[in-house]
Amino acid sequence: MTATRTILVSGDAAAPTVAAATALHAARQGRRTLLLAADDPHRTLDTVLGTRLEPEPTAWAPGLHVLRIDEQAAFRHTLGEIGGRLKPALDLLGADPLDPEELTALPGTSRLALLRALPAAEADVLVVLAPPPAELIATLALPEQVERYLARLVPEQRQAARALRPLLAGLAGVPMPADWLYEIRTKAADALAAARAAITAPGTSVRLVAGADGHPFEELRRIRSGLALHGHRPDAVVLHGVLPDAAADSPDPWLAGLARRRREELAQLTAASDVPVLATGPAEATLEAVADRLYGTGPGPVPLAPGPWTVEDRLAEDGLLVWHLALPGAERADLDLVRRGDELVVGLGAHRRILPLPSALRRCTVAGAGLQDGALAVRFAPDPALWPRG
Repeated sequence: MTATRTILVSGDAAAPTVAAATALHAARQGRRTLLLAADDPHRTLDTVLGTRLEPEPTAWAPGLHVLRIDEQAAFRHTLGEIGGRLKPALDLLGADPLDPEELTALPGTSRLALLRALPAAEADVLVVLAPPPAELIATLALPEQVERYLARLVPEQRQAARALRPLLAGLAGVPMPADWLYEIRTKAADALAAARAAITAPGTSVRLVAGADGHPFEELRRIRSGLALHGHRPDAVVLHGVLPDAAADSPDPWLAGLARRRREELAQLTAASDVPVLATGPAEATLEAVADRLYGTGPGPVPLAPGPWTVEDRLAEDGLLVWHLALPGAERADLDLVRRGDELVVGLGAHRRILPLPSALRRCTVAGAGLQDGALAVRFAPDPALWPRG
């Protein structure tokens, strides 16, 4: 079975149209395609497709099925698993469990539902109408963050169970076994590992959508740096509402000037970007027309590997090891670095990631850092107390 090609389409109000056109294009090329609405509270994708999306796959075109994530069902399923483990303790406490009809999805449940849906998809191509970029970045970072919390709060070593047992019993006022905690931890760890594998698979990429008339270039730069911080790179940027070339020759001086400025901005973005820049006009008649305008008869953009993060050995030259982190789009003013034990905390604006240091760097002290052309170089000097002699 071939690996699933996953395209996470994220951006402004045109993202549903781009997602639908992308899925239609893949299906027209003979690939089994699934279009998934993961973030569409106003059912814009339903309007684009002219059909109501349901939690079960529905055939929309030859080779193309569409569906919507049922956030409520995902929340009830997850809480049901935990609730079953807690029921004996709740019974001892005299607490009444919540009925399924009482359960309402909590904030953040949509992220978990999307992560659960990605590894479960059965298709050659999975196109996801994803949350807006900032929330999508947070969703992609979630498995790594939760795995970290699990490792700290509920370590795999069973010795912690014996330590937690009297604490839980004291809080609850009744004897409480700790085995259930580890059963839940194992299930959560397995689900997180599956989600992380789907996110980091070579065939998974993000496709960004922005309006050509909104001067999106600074915003796109920040989005790219946030994705890069978490090891992701967009496979393309789609600009919609691009004026036709003929508008630059319009007798209307205002329209002609606007068209020329937009054309120059598009050329600058294309020249400065290391990912493909695609464009659609102000109004395409059909989804087929949007797909043709974006992708023609080819397969479309391919996933691009993120820039390498490597350790350069410069001990012989200047007594340093340098950790190079590719962060395209990052700017010095947004950058924040903190060494914390064997970890490096990297902040980029609103985004933050805790990176375990490579083993050699754990025996070093930070000697400085520099950011140039989207590449962060953190310099480390060997700590004489920890570095092997000779």
